[in-house]
Amino acid sequence: MAYQLDKFEKGLKDLQIELSDEQVQQFLTYYEKLVETNKVMNLTAITEFEEVVEKHFLDSLSLVKVCDLSKEIRILDLGSGAGFPGIPLKIAFPELEIVLADSLNKRINFLQDVIEELDLKKITAVHARAEELARNKEYREGFDLCVSRAVANLSTLSEYCMPFVKIGGNFISYKSGEIDEEVLNAKHAIFLLGGKTKEVFKFDLYEQKRSFVIIEKTKGTPKAYPRKAGTPSKQPLG
Repeated sequence: MAYQLDKFEKGLKDLQIELSDEQVQQFLTYYEKLVETNKVMNLTAITEFEEVVEKHFLDSLSLVKVCDLSKEIRILDLGSGAGFPGIPLKIAFPELEIVLADSLNKRINFLQDVIEELDLKKITAVHARAEELARNKEYREGFDLCVSRAVANLSTLSEYCMPFVKIGGNFISYKSGEIDEEVLNAKHAIFLLGGKTKEVFKFDLYEQKRSFVIIEKTKGTPKAYPRKAGTPSKQPLG
């Protein structure tokens, strides 16, 4: 099938990302697999090609605005869902080591199929809740960077994500819309979890207002966090 790639090519150029023909083909194969699987499983409400390019592919890759992805760093994509941002980042920057984590097993099966079909290396998909995974020594404080596009308030997301970040590493939350009040409300939680907000980077992606909240891990996260399953979302740290 022929795709209109103008928007994708322009978006990549704006982000100063160069892809080989093979990498572009990987994105197209990923798109086809996403749309096909979406017919039998709810992965995304967005299925039209140009919208997926804008709201999933380019949005995921926008991380280059705030992060040097040419380095060989270990990244956790928490609550990866259909693979965003982890799979686009992996396709565009093959040297990254990425772990995709999601609490729904059928999404993990989809992600494993994508990894296999695209022949991606140094990337794994793990079925687990954040609360359980954070108790695993292999993962706790084992990542240079944790990213999440999950829809949750910043206090809750920080409790899920910060335990995975090495001291000196970062948690970067993908956010949309007006974010200042949410960042302010999460300040105490972030401090409790061993972090500090380094930067809130705001940008426009076509008609969308987007932000990255960059939180640096300055000291170890206390063992009590994250609290037991469900608590971080029901009772965010104040």
